[in-house]
Amino acid sequence: MSYRPQEEEDGQSLVEERVREPQRYAVFLHNDDYTSMDFVVDILRSIFRKSPQEATRIMLAVHEKGIGRCGVYTQEIAEAKVFHVTQKARAAGFPLRCTMEPD
Repeated sequence: MSYRPQEEEDGQSLVEERVREPQRYAVFLHNDDYTSMDFVVDILRSIFRKSPQEATRIMLAVHEKGIGRCGVYTQEIAEAKVFHVTQKARAAGFPLRCTMEPD
């Protein structure tokens, strides 16, 4: 947490105002019996900008553990990623589920 002083015209500090980092959210993919592994890797590469190796590692976590953490983002970015994953999955005919929760 950092502080940003408010200053008068003469440069003197009047009040210290707390400046907080925005809340961060983790985004997850959930396993299902229908979405292909290749599609999950494609999602991870195209929407989450993961390398082929990282995308494969997360896809295997989704497949083996039932859930995989894709990244941590501000609320607006996390919401957008969840929306785009869901939209792309439905357009391809897959029930892939993507969620977010406070980190």
